[in-house]
Amino acid sequence: RNFDVKKAEKMLRSAIEWRKANGADTILDNYEGIEVIEKYRTGGVLGHDKTGCPIYIDPYGLVDMKGLLSSVKKQDLMRKFIHVMETIAKTCEEESAKTGKMLDQITVIYDLRNIGVKHMWKPGVDMYLAIVDAAESKYPEVLKRVFVINSPKFFPLIWSVVRPFLHENTAKKVLVLSGNYKEELLKEIDADQLPACYGGTLTDPDGNPRCVTHINQGGQVPKEYYNQSVPHGKMTTVSIGRGSSLQLEFEVHRPNSVLRYEFQTEDHDIGFGVFRKVTKERLRAEDMTTVLPTERSNCYLVPEDGVIECEEPGIYVVRFDNTYSWARSKKLHYLIEVLEVPSSKTGSQSPEEDFAQAQDN
Repeated sequence: RNFDVKKAEKMLRSAIEWRKANGADTILDNYEGIEVIEKYRTGGVLGHDKTGCPIYIDPYGLVDMKGLLSSVKKQDLMRKFIHVMETIAKTCEEESAKTGKMLDQITVIYDLRNIGVKHMWKPGVDMYLAIVDAAESKYPEVLKRVFVINSPKFFPLIWSVVRPFLHENTAKKVLVLSGNYKEELLKEIDADQLPACYGGTLTDPDGNPRCVTHINQGGQVPKEYYNQSVPHGKMTTVSIGRGSSLQLEFEVHRPNSVLRYEFQTEDHDIGFGVFRKVTKERLRAEDMTTVLPTERSNCYLVPEDGVIECEEPGIYVVRFDNTYSWARSKKLHYLIEVLEVPSSKTGSQSPEEDFAQAQDN
């Protein structure tokens, strides 16, 4: 964060809580892959660049994000991303020990051949941007260089969507290569560390130049994997009338607790936002502290799920907004729970007392 201590501290604390909430520190020991993700999520690690850094190659133009998100939850794909990043980190640590040279970054090749309008499907774009944001804020400076190859004519549109999520220093590491990309890649990567389809000499044992044993090629997800259309039994079902909203309140007594949510509608989108207050009086959204700004979600296409880090005690208000719809009511299925951190015996006043005092004030 450009040596801004306050921003760096905030970023670090957020990353630590995020790692706790997502089990990043133990994921290498307990990760269980989901078949459809292991088969159809694109990408893989293969080879090293000339400085010894691992190379991650993603033929993203072959991914069927709509099929994946119709088969698994967004959190499942995020967990796969975390597993990949933690595996790379372990590889770097092991290679550093062997070579005596510090290795803590990766080189990425994004192959956008076959990318099309279907890849601009909003829930899929949102999923990709969530991963980009996690990579940027939770694994800072891990990225050494990104090479984008086979980019389509509408790549400027893609870049305009992704660019706002990148820190300036990260954006400078992205290099879009033109038709002579193979020559450019070989300047950074030895031929025996690069798949033959990209100008190197690596192939699979059967001669496949795309090295599919290491790099998942994605493909169309068969519909028999689709399983997210029916809400599970733990969900509460309500109907939100046209032009109205639903506010659900959850008391959080301890700082750094987590509010976990999952929801979907049966048809049409709905607004979703999270707010915080310190009084039991019912308040309008604009009169509360915004934790997660309200955005309309296409959760009838892809169920929404995630976690909110509750840095401070208070009453957290989850708000489902249908006020913009004057023609349709929405049938909503949701599951929301608070996971509180264990109590601490240190300090002069407990979080419960802090919360009670805030309510009195």
